[in-house]
Amino acid sequence: MDRSVYRRVILKISGEGFAPEGGRGLAMESIVRIAQEVREALQNGVQIALVLGGGNILRGAQFITQGSHIHEATAHYMGMLATVMNALAMQDALESLGCSTRVMTAIKMDGVAEPYIRRRALRHLEKGRVVILAAGTGSPFVTTDTAAAQRALELDASILLKATRVDGVYSSDPEKDPNAILYTHLSYDDVLSQHLRVMDQEAITKCQDYDMPVRVFNFRVPGNIKSAVRGENVGTLIGRES
Repeated sequence: MDRSVYRRVILKISGEGFAPEGGRGLAMESIVRIAQEVREALQNGVQIALVLGGGNILRGAQFITQGSHIHEATAHYMGMLATVMNALAMQDALESLGCSTRVMTAIKMDGVAEPYIRRRALRHLEKGRVVILAAGTGSPFVTTDTAAAQRALELDASILLKATRVDGVYSSDPEKDPNAILYTHLSYDDVLSQHLRVMDQEAITKCQDYDMPVRVFNFRVPGNIKSAVRGENVGTLIGRES
């Protein structure tokens, strides 16, 4: 068995990874495919915690419009609940494949999940369980990218892995610009100064402050999750040096 170069990783998966191609909602075939790759990655001896988005079900921003009767903070809480739905689906997918899991939420909801407690999460990881972290940080006005950076620091992760729908960080939007350049390595300063839309600035700044490396890669490519967890050169690596 090949061993991962990392001891512990945080894997951030956007909500679109749970949806049908080009659609919204939950597609269990997509969720099971991701779960299969997570299971394979576990076999490399790495501890894995997942941080999930919820945009496939609901984005708080969709209610933040002029004349809306929903307060922006309320809209963000609604988005947090969407991440919990994704977490429960991922939990069942992983357990159907024989993985031991725990869902932990930043908002207390004892009927469906454990509350997020740092020491308890660490203990679960040390026992080989996949910890699925939902509801962001539990506070509005904070993205799930920033929540992933926060949890990576709290849980002493070796790296933050961001699974997205493109092959890494580009000079411009590759879905709109056919001449966009894919970067293999970037510094935190590169990302911030060039306003590259890979993660929100708060998340990148937090990683920069504590020297937490970030790898951005395409989760739709079979085998990429396992490769990223093993430390292979997929996607774009963001760190202190470009």
